[in-house]
Amino acid sequence: MKIIDGKSTSLEIQQELYDQVLLIKENGGKVPHLAAVLVGNDGASQTYVNAKVKACQRVGFESSLIQLETSISEKDLLAEIQKLNDNNDIDGFIVQLPLPNHIDESKVTLAISPKKDVDGFHPQNVGRMNLGLPTYLPATPNGVMELLKRYEIETSGKNCVVVGRSHIVGSPMSILMSKKDNPGNATVTLVHSRTKDVKSITKQADILIVALGVPEFITADMVKEGAVVIDVGIHRIDDPSAKRGFRLKGDVKFDEVAPKCSFITPVPGGVGPMTIASLLMNTLKAVKNIYE
Repeated sequence: MKIIDGKSTSLEIQQELYDQVLLIKENGGKVPHLAAVLVGNDGASQTYVNAKVKACQRVGFESSLIQLETSISEKDLLAEIQKLNDNNDIDGFIVQLPLPNHIDESKVTLAISPKKDVDGFHPQNVGRMNLGLPTYLPATPNGVMELLKRYEIETSGKNCVVVGRSHIVGSPMSILMSKKDNPGNATVTLVHSRTKDVKSITKQADILIVALGVPEFITADMVKEGAVVIDVGIHRIDDPSAKRGFRLKGDVKFDEVAPKCSFITPVPGGVGPMTIASLLMNTLKAVKNIYE
């Protein structure tokens, strides 16, 4: 069993990006500029956005953080997004989710210019991904693909089961794993909350990608011997014995599943850091005008 170290892989990618930024500066080109919009003061969102800002600093990107009150109206938030769309200095930006209940996330997604949508959520970018055209791939699925590529995990002809069908992870993950590319060329089955006898399907997976959002849903009896297991889930579980009062768990019961695997991602330190690396990769793409 080999642990897939997303943290070290993310830092490796960030070093590669840093080297590219140095070349851009030497040639007098534009330094990538990533902006993040944070609505409210949700602790987890604040931590995640701060990590993105620090990553920008590490790779030599410029970054901006736009903090807005929880009470901001949908109209005013959309106006802020339009300002970012019109700002030629900013190459890409993200609006941190979740948003307050009074704001329609779909409207926000549609308001972001596809050319600056480095999260890869805009329908135009999703469509380009489906057609295999140059685009911004959703950060977490692309992070998983990078891990498979860099760990030289064979995917062609393999049975891949994706657990979860969200627009952010599960659905795009199934598309990327089945595309004619490397990694890719897998035979993909997508299971979800309405799938009957999930266990019988997951046990057939050579590669099991879990993004269901249920803590420790996948147990050892659901996994084939020698499978590659990618755990996208992350949950704070209260634990008074822990230093911070909680522990982080994934969608996979790691301790009992890991011994059966050829490769497995831990939580934390697996897929999570790769999401930020992918976001930075997309921002560099934005400077290069991939649409043109």
